[in-house]
Amino acid sequence: MIAAIIGGGVIGGGWAARFLLMGWDVRVFDPDPEAERKIVEVIDNARRSMPGLYDAALPVEGALRFCETLSDTVAGADWIQESVPERLELKRKVYQQVQAHCSPDTVLASSTSGFKPSDLQSCATRPDQIVVAHPFNPVYLLPLVELVTVGANSDIAVRAKAHLKAVGMFPLVLEAEIDAHVADRLLEAVWREALWLVKDGVATTEEIDEAIRMGFGLRWAQMGLFETYRIAGGEAGMRHFLAQFGPALKWPWTKLMDVPDLDDALIDRIAAQSDAQSGHLSIRALERQRDENLVAILRGLRRRNAGAGGWLAQHEATLAGAPSLGDVTRPILTARRAIPLDWTDYNGHMNEARYLEVFAAATDRFMEMIGCDAAYIAAGHSYFTAETHIRHLGECHAGDVVEVRTTCLSGDGKKMHLFHDLVRQGDCIATGEHMLIHVSLETRKSCPPISPVTETLKDVAKAHAALDRPDGAGRFVGQGR
Repeated sequence: MIAAIIGGGVIGGGWAARFLLMGWDVRVFDPDPEAERKIVEVIDNARRSMPGLYDAALPVEGALRFCETLSDTVAGADWIQESVPERLELKRKVYQQVQAHCSPDTVLASSTSGFKPSDLQSCATRPDQIVVAHPFNPVYLLPLVELVTVGANSDIAVRAKAHLKAVGMFPLVLEAEIDAHVADRLLEAVWREALWLVKDGVATTEEIDEAIRMGFGLRWAQMGLFETYRIAGGEAGMRHFLAQFGPALKWPWTKLMDVPDLDDALIDRIAAQSDAQSGHLSIRALERQRDENLVAILRGLRRRNAGAGGWLAQHEATLAGAPSLGDVTRPILTARRAIPLDWTDYNGHMNEARYLEVFAAATDRFMEMIGCDAAYIAAGHSYFTAETHIRHLGECHAGDVVEVRTTCLSGDGKKMHLFHDLVRQGDCIATGEHMLIHVSLETRKSCPPISPVTETLKDVAKAHAALDRPDGAGRFVGQGR
């Protein structure tokens, strides 16, 4: 698949990173002589953070190419993302040039935060080809994209939605068009009020940011606005909340559409406060700080299957694929993943507890492969770990792509004896040896496994018995080489 990115600013660079790290080939067109440097820096940040969202490895990275002409950029592309400045006439001119060189079936999407599809389609050769796909920064981490369509481009919209989901985006399909769509209209209301709070000397830029990130921002991250207020209504729910707090909407609490004059004095005040707040950090350092925090929040939400984390978990399932033993005459691939940013410790390498987490996930995957899956466990049977021995043979750092190869040393009766090799670029950096016992979840006591687990496990163990015994199997703590 090929994505053509027109305009290499903050949003264009984010789109390039998202498509590239999801396995698409990416072409970029931007006449700015600094565009290539800026986009490469954004992609470097994405390479550092985006893989850590998932416990499954991302696809093999696509090829990146910077093009000299617009025609070369869009020819043969499956997706064209326009992210040029917010000037309507400029966008219309770009579409006329693009449509002269691209396939009629290609999705032509705009990152515009304000214009409606009907605004963009005016004067276009093929108006039905143009949709709005408005993302949020950083595009390579935040899943939301407002996909705004009109009836004329319903066929294109279907393909657009499928492509966006395939690269991990959450397409919020809006068939009713309106200036600034939905999310930016909400953001604008908060932004206007924040400007007044600074203008009137009520709060500084830092105090406003603290109010958001220490309070309601955390609630919004997992529940949004209406679910948050439903809870605020207590047992009586949303109706009680509206009855209790609805009258306050008529009180003069906010400025609403009344916007302060952005005169030099207010601009100077905001700029000075912002510089005092974070001027000691470069833009790239701020981006890295933002990315690390977002990865931690999103991974936390993913574990709870909540909010954007729930969407992330669904997409990860498509990356990991269905569990399959594959060739059982060799150690079985049970994990392939990147090491997340938050897995490192004060020594700058992966914390020892995370090695166990990797091996535990590999064991879970092996269990799925032999038939001890969610349905089997729901029926009342599972495996409990009885003993574990981990050897740390090398360092592992954030961003490293690792694999786990699993050998079944035995699988008779109630026992399952596994040996995991944690490998990075062909080098073994850790091993984990695990003895598990099959149990009844009803009695919480050991019992023999049942079909099909019994037969499958015996077949794998028999095949692996023909392999060389893994180096380190059976070792104990402190044993000399």
